[in-house]
Amino acid sequence: MDVPGWHAQRRARKEDELLSIRRPDGRYQYQQSEDLSPMHEEFIGGFHVNQRPPSPLPPALPPKDFPYTQPSYHVQQPTQSTITSSQLSHMTAIERSQTLRVARMNPHLQFMVGPLLRYDTVDEHGIWHGSALVVTADSGSIYEPHPTLTYEWDPDKGVQHQHFQPPRSFDLGPHPADPHSTVLPTSPISPPTFTINGSATSPVGANASRESVPGQEIYVYAGHGGTFTFWRFLLQIPLAPQEMVITYNINSGQQLEFFVPGRAQNMRWAAYSCNGFSAGVNPDDFRGPGFKSGYDPVWVDLLEKHAETPFHALIGGGDQLYCDSLMREPELQEWVSKMKPEDKKNYVLTDEIAAAIDRFFFNHYCQSFRRGAFARANSSIPMMNMCDDHDIVSPIRPVFATIITFYRLMVLEATQMTCSEPPYFKQLEQEDTFISSFFNVSLTVTVPNVCDGSQLTFCSTANVDGISDEPGRHANKSVIIGDQGPYVRSPSHSFLGYLGPQCYILLLDCRAERKKDQVCSPLQYQKVFHRLKQLPPNVEHLVVQLGIPIAYPRMVFLETALESKFNPLVALGRTGTMGLSGFVNKFNAEAELLDDLNDHWTARSHKRERNWLIEQLQLFAKAQRIRVSFLSGDVHCAAVGVLKTLKAKGKPELAPAVDHRYMINVVTSAIVNTPPPNPVISMVSSLATKVHKTLHSIETDETMLPIFQTETNGQPRKQKFIMGRRNWCQIFWDRQTGDLVFDIRVEKEKGDGETVGYITRTPPPAWTRGL
Repeated sequence: MDVPGWHAQRRARKEDELLSIRRPDGRYQYQQSEDLSPMHEEFIGGFHVNQRPPSPLPPALPPKDFPYTQPSYHVQQPTQSTITSSQLSHMTAIERSQTLRVARMNPHLQFMVGPLLRYDTVDEHGIWHGSALVVTADSGSIYEPHPTLTYEWDPDKGVQHQHFQPPRSFDLGPHPADPHSTVLPTSPISPPTFTINGSATSPVGANASRESVPGQEIYVYAGHGGTFTFWRFLLQIPLAPQEMVITYNINSGQQLEFFVPGRAQNMRWAAYSCNGFSAGVNPDDFRGPGFKSGYDPVWVDLLEKHAETPFHALIGGGDQLYCDSLMREPELQEWVSKMKPEDKKNYVLTDEIAAAIDRFFFNHYCQSFRRGAFARANSSIPMMNMCDDHDIVSPIRPVFATIITFYRLMVLEATQMTCSEPPYFKQLEQEDTFISSFFNVSLTVTVPNVCDGSQLTFCSTANVDGISDEPGRHANKSVIIGDQGPYVRSPSHSFLGYLGPQCYILLLDCRAERKKDQVCSPLQYQKVFHRLKQLPPNVEHLVVQLGIPIAYPRMVFLETALESKFNPLVALGRTGTMGLSGFVNKFNAEAELLDDLNDHWTARSHKRERNWLIEQLQLFAKAQRIRVSFLSGDVHCAAVGVLKTLKAKGKPELAPAVDHRYMINVVTSAIVNTPPPNPVISMVSSLATKVHKTLHSIETDETMLPIFQTETNGQPRKQKFIMGRRNWCQIFWDRQTGDLVFDIRVEKEKGDGETVGYITRTPPPAWTRGL
């Protein structure tokens, strides 16, 4: 759960005052979010063109006491190089020019964000499918001819992995895919490189290939700062017998690269969630020596592991960014200040408010996806993402239902995500509901314009892709299109992607169709299980990505207390008495924590559906002889839950390998955000071994695995089930055993970034196929 603690809530209230101006009547008015400037060309893909020697010492850290400086939307200039002035002075003028020369796009494009790599799947013919997305400023770009992405590969050249421990400098260290690294080959601090057949400059082979694809114009955003075009480039790569490096550029600009597996190779992949800070959390508290931002440390660790052995996919499990600050936009303050839920529901959307929401999301998404180490990751590791509440705003409510379609554009098309945030309440009347028609672009959606009552069909990628998931009808081959959501006027989108001959991943859309008493519709479940039953017979592992854990300690007693109409804290919070306004959320004036609890699979309103889903997956696992595992985020902790066959009296426990009910739920959260306070960690840990009989009727037991036997420093640990430190997870298939290995990487020290691994395994199926 997102419980940053009392001090963070107090800091958030002070932030509200800092980011606002006092009006003559004594009330505070927020300042609107500023328009984002285009990226410098040398920073495309998160890579700086280095032009100065490294700083001898990291800068002094700013004070950690409030107030602190908010992150700026302006890109910082390069500050470090890995080549010294002395080395440059011994070169000829031509050599210096060649060493420091910046690749310029021709025709020129002015990037706002990107490129963002997206992985889709590998088809039955061994063709890798994916895409890249960029957003460009029209006023500074030339579109004659259309933007073009060129990518190259050589199936005869293998990839050799090199172990390397990069130096930690105050700027982000050189990345292996950095085309502008100016390190000399003889430099003692050379960055890690992936050599091809022992040489980084091997001549092009006879079977080398080059493809150029034109950009598809899939959306145009028009704001006060001008117009901005979203371009998508569809990529298709035939897999070779061995792993390959793919180099690519846009309009002959920077040369970037990513990796694809061999035809018979299972992918190495990484998973993360919660890539941002909650309100009131000071990012500098998580910025250790050597880092410019509290966002970067654990991402740098992930990139270091990628440098040693490259990942083929990056799975985002939700909260890829935090949009809660939308509530600070000045145009929304009259609506936010209303205390009664009925007043909020009946508030009329105006053009001014709609424009403010557009402005915020466009700028905030561009800024977040082009920031620091995360920008390096999303331009060099193809992504598959799904979203959670903070990707829009937490808690999400019907008043912002159609905002979510922007996320489909920015991340689904860029990074293969499942999206659509849920409202929990009844569908509101269209004429008097605060509905923001924000970037309705991923599907052809007809939404009533509440300002003038007319029907508008928005420009969308559905005009390019369609809304049919029949074979050959949609650009995303892994997509499973479900039922139309009750509040979000577009169907759900789940994805079933290839991770290797033995492994697949299902990103289940638990948001588009969600209601207070429903997570997914019967139609979506029907179509998902139909697709699952068509998996090839050699598949042994299916990972089901759920934003919220399905096997995790539950807090029924707390849910009951917060739902009670006699709870005095809720009543006082609704009136703002005794400073308890923060106890209830700004959307429907219910307890803030109750929103998190209601969102969980184990909430009373979702428990029956949860149990049914688990049983159906058990039947599927037994019939298809496939091991099912779950991967989740959201809770800002690392943990591993497990479902297994209930032990019968007088009989030994069934071994995991032959138990079709044995399913682990790996929880990896958060890569950036703060963990919950220690008392919350202690409470959740105390509930980890509580016996639940909910699934005993289907012969299933559930508990947590005590994988955290030691602290990150090696000392014995008391709480063995829940780890409250920042983390991410790397996953690979063990060729010797057939196990799927989950290595949860936990930050050793706050702000240091370096991680230590805690490994759990799930075995391949050893039972007989069929019922």
